Amino acid sequence: MKTFIILFFAILSEVIATSSLKFSEGFTKPIPSVIVAVGYGLSFYLLSIALKSMPIGVAYAIWSGVGLILTVIAGMILWKETLDLAKVAGVVLILAGIVLINVFSKTTAQ
Repeated sequence: MKTFIILFFAILSEVIATSSLKFSEGFTKPIPSVIVAVGYGLSFYLLSIALKSMPIGVAYAIWSGVGLILTVIAGMILWKETLDLAKVAGVVLILAGIVLINVFSKTTAQ
């Protein structure tokens, strides 16, 4: 359970960093640019800790999939981005992949 909490904060840090990347306007805004660097650094650090007790394929699938979903939500909230059928289908397929890996894979978190 502790591993999943660490992974959650790795995902949250990545989503904050990615959102700040758009706010940085090509690294021309100092504060969002610093948040990008710190956020990605923290995210990769926390992901590396989670990998001590979790298979890399499972951890990365969760990290990237949940990060994508939260980033899509952030885009909708912060920049009024819209969802179309292709975007919804893609997110659903990613979620299905995460569930498939976690439910049916013979590798488990330790």
